[in-house]
Amino acid sequence: MTSQLLDRIHSDAFRVYLRDLLVEICQIDTTPAPDVELMSQRESAVFDILERELLAMNYVNARCERRPVDPAISQHPAYSQLHFTKTAECPEGLSAEQAYQNRSNLLFLVDGTSRNNQGVSVAVNAHIDVVAPYIPPRVEEETVIGRGACDDKGNVIVIIGALRVIAEYLAEQNMTFNRNVTGMFVIEEETGGNGSLSLALDRSLKQRYYQLLVLECCDNRIYPANRGAVWYRFDLTMQDISQFEMSAFVISAMEQEGRAIKTESRHDLFPQRPVQTCHGMIDHFGEHPSRICGHVAFRIDFDAGPNEAVEALVRDCLSTAMDEYIGLYGDKTNVVDSATGSPKVQRHYDLRRDGNGLIIDVHGATGHMGSILENDGAITKMATIVRALIMSKSRLSKLAGAVPKMDLVGRTNTTYLKLEGGQGFVPTHGIQEVMQRMLRAAQRGAHAYLQQIQHPGSGTNAIRGSYDKLHNDAFDGDPDSDAMRHAKEIAEKISIWPDDQPIVGWTVSCDARLFASEYPTMPVLTTGAGQLACAHSDHEYVRLDELIKSVEFVALHLLRETATI
Repeated sequence: MTSQLLDRIHSDAFRVYLRDLLVEICQIDTTPAPDVELMSQRESAVFDILERELLAMNYVNARCERRPVDPAISQHPAYSQLHFTKTAECPEGLSAEQAYQNRSNLLFLVDGTSRNNQGVSVAVNAHIDVVAPYIPPRVEEETVIGRGACDDKGNVIVIIGALRVIAEYLAEQNMTFNRNVTGMFVIEEETGGNGSLSLALDRSLKQRYYQLLVLECCDNRIYPANRGAVWYRFDLTMQDISQFEMSAFVISAMEQEGRAIKTESRHDLFPQRPVQTCHGMIDHFGEHPSRICGHVAFRIDFDAGPNEAVEALVRDCLSTAMDEYIGLYGDKTNVVDSATGSPKVQRHYDLRRDGNGLIIDVHGATGHMGSILENDGAITKMATIVRALIMSKSRLSKLAGAVPKMDLVGRTNTTYLKLEGGQGFVPTHGIQEVMQRMLRAAQRGAHAYLQQIQHPGSGTNAIRGSYDKLHNDAFDGDPDSDAMRHAKEIAEKISIWPDDQPIVGWTVSCDARLFASEYPTMPVLTTGAGQLACAHSDHEYVRLDELIKSVEFVALHLLRETATI
């Protein structure tokens, strides 16, 4: 019977349908914005398109509902502060009541007819928001390129596509879903998950589902667990030292602590130890805490300008620093980016004269923090270079005739220097422990710098730390649940589960953890189309074949779990 369903999924007309619908919703910019009314308008525009498609489906007892985000979520420990609403006029940011006054998630509710006592009700979840910067969509052959194509609008379209082909199939067979199916199209996953948090805490909605499928850029793998992540913000506030120079030691200490946490992270579902330390933003460089920073520029100023001997020593410091960096993180100038066919990084840095100083542009490769091993963090690389320069500062001073000064290019705020990023962890560590350890590491780094320059101050007093943004705990679901076993069987049948693939957890954090935390006994699986290395990158894309395979899995999974066929 399912051959008719699969034929429809693999038809040329359906492929064009997915492509065009994905481009249509990617044309709407759903990046975070301080103007929440603008965000509401853009979210509503996406929901208009999704409702158009959903309501055209021939389901019995089906309806769309825009369920308001409940501002009471602000009292929950998993609530993420509305940092993106902070402006000069509203430095503290909006309250939950203000931010969610006219905003909602979209639900698609299909009531099952309960023909028998078999099967369970299932929900599927994907998010419509994306990270900055916005990149308009375009199509190149069988690939859709642009912000959200991979993370996560492609998977929104997977749900729409799966529901559409199921509706057509059931109508032809004069059948209905045996159990309830609930589609969740949520906002604000990228800023911390407040959209899904509102749904996870909705007890009346929970009566509709007993299993959840969260769609993310999983390369069509299926996972019963997620690693955790917490976003940090550390402000370097000491006034009588170079905050920029201190940041290099802070970043180094945090990297070391991240490696220690990784060493301690022995867990059966996470054998690859996906414990990443991502420094996403420093002052005005970088766009997002969990987006790898691809470029940082800093300058070295000399009173009389750099002479040849000074420039030669600077180049030697750069060379030594790069040997150290490459030894730890690899040389991404030798790694080809599958999206462009070019090296991930064309060159590690550029050195140029500018007046009485030198400017060093440090280059990296952007992407989701979970792909940092495949990409290249410019902030970490910059910190390695700055430390090497500081170690040779006395020699540079002698050659230049004065102590050189270093700082970020274009920095205007000298009151404090802001660092933001993310730390990943697995269920071996609790989120509170991770937060405490990263702050202590940052303080140790600050203290190491003060000792380097023989300053009597304390590193503890040099840093103001906070974790107001995303704070996702890790979770490990049951790898032998009925839901996971059934999903694996379907995946093997449609050839998306390699023969030697063990059941493991996803190396990334997403909204799945909100539902898993709220309902510990409920199976929560994460799957979906798109490659993690493409998410949040400057070359974000998804291939249509990936979407087709995901539609195939989701459709068969819904039909099997609800015992419809």
